Amino acid sequence: MTSLLWPLRSLANGLGLAWWARIETRDPDVTYWFGPYVRRDQLEQALPAFLADLRSEAPGSLQHTVLRTRRGEPLTIPTQP
Repeated sequence: MTSLLWPLRSLANGLGLAWWARIETRDPDVTYWFGPYVRRDQLEQALPAFLADLRSEAPGSLQHTVLRTRRGEPLTIPTQP
């Protein structure tokens, strides 16, 4: 993220107005968070490269949801059995 956009993205995230993608994989069972973005179209433009990177790791399945929310660390969460 560029240093000029980070304060705006941070503010949007703090207010719960930022756009995030939640990506869930199976085998391994992990939830990834990708964001924050101020505009949904910016997220949707950047998301394919992130998904391609995850697909290259050959998970059993992969699904994603785009949502407006507030999110903090951690951004990678192993699913507990």
